[in-house]
Amino acid sequence: MTTTSLTSTTALDDHVVVRGLWRGVDVYRCLALVYAVYTVWHRRDEIAMPVVAVVVLALLTAWTVAQTVRPMRTVRAYAVELVIACVAILMTRVIDDEAVITAGAKTIPSIWPAAAVIGIAILLGWRGGLVAAAIVTICIFLEVGTPTGNTITNSVFVFLLGGCIGYCVDLARASHAALTEAMRRDAARAERDRLARTVHDGVLQTLSYIHRRAGDLGGEAASLGAMAGEQERILRTLVSQHDLDVVDRAVAGDADLRAALRHIEGEQVQLVAPAAPIMLPRRVSDEMVAAVEAALDNVRKHAGESARTWVLLDADGKDVSVTIRDSGQGLPEGRLEEAETEGRLGVSSSIKGRLQDLGGTARISSGPSGGTTVELRLPAGAP
Repeated sequence: MTTTSLTSTTALDDHVVVRGLWRGVDVYRCLALVYAVYTVWHRRDEIAMPVVAVVVLALLTAWTVAQTVRPMRTVRAYAVELVIACVAILMTRVIDDEAVITAGAKTIPSIWPAAAVIGIAILLGWRGGLVAAAIVTICIFLEVGTPTGNTITNSVFVFLLGGCIGYCVDLARASHAALTEAMRRDAARAERDRLARTVHDGVLQTLSYIHRRAGDLGGEAASLGAMAGEQERILRTLVSQHDLDVVDRAVAGDADLRAALRHIEGEQVQLVAPAAPIMLPRRVSDEMVAAVEAALDNVRKHAGESARTWVLLDADGKDVSVTIRDSGQGLPEGRLEEAETEGRLGVSSSIKGRLQDLGGTARISSGPSGGTTVELRLPAGAP
């Protein structure tokens, strides 16, 4: 359901039913004003202060013209209209004698206040419509003093307007949102089918060939083949599934961080991981893998090709940690701060920035005997 804030300046709901209701409110307000003028003219002889009645009608006319010429579909505008309507109702006690009011004479605005109730119901739904109707009803009872049958009937009429129209608007907006979502999913399915025809005979077959061939070659090629196989699986799901929920799970479900880091193993890099899977949301897993790859790139650049690296993966139920240790000569004191000052943000952005975005921490240190340690820690439940 769509709601309109108090500071909105235009109506944002373009649903055809809602647009029709807005046009109906504008027509109703004009007709109600004509009826109010007619009732005042019809009983002009019994009005005690006709000049004040004319002033009230002039205020209603000015607002009606303003809303007709340049409609304002906001809560603030209709709150002002509701205040005007309530003031006009209460001014009836000043304009009419007590005996005339007790006899059941119509209020000065007559049925004009219902336009404000309908407008608020369109903007805020049935709850807003009932609140506006309650405010108008209270003013009607204050004006008449002793309720009559006509007063009760008018109050029920206002409540029915606010509740029923608000409920219909809520249903219209909900159905409109459901239809929009269905159309979006149909468009996504059609686009996926179009892409499937494009990539099936090219990209998928290439990834499948790399996966099989790399497995035969072994070594580092096997790690590359595993990566190609995983991407083939995700891409095949994207282009072949008709259930979009399955697609969402394929690209946004949980992923095993151990499996995602298998490709980093090689002659110079050793991965030590627990036997149990470490499941993380796929986006979090991808960011952790990217941070580890950035750390390994720094090892290759600064520690030398001959440096060995150990990647220790651990999860204790509370935190997930990845520790990268190398056998290089280590970092001179203050080197990271100096690099950041010079504008080289590889560590601060690619490693620390990623962990901060995930709600975790990254700590980099060098031991007295050489070597650098990068510790990535992600608390459980971090976004």
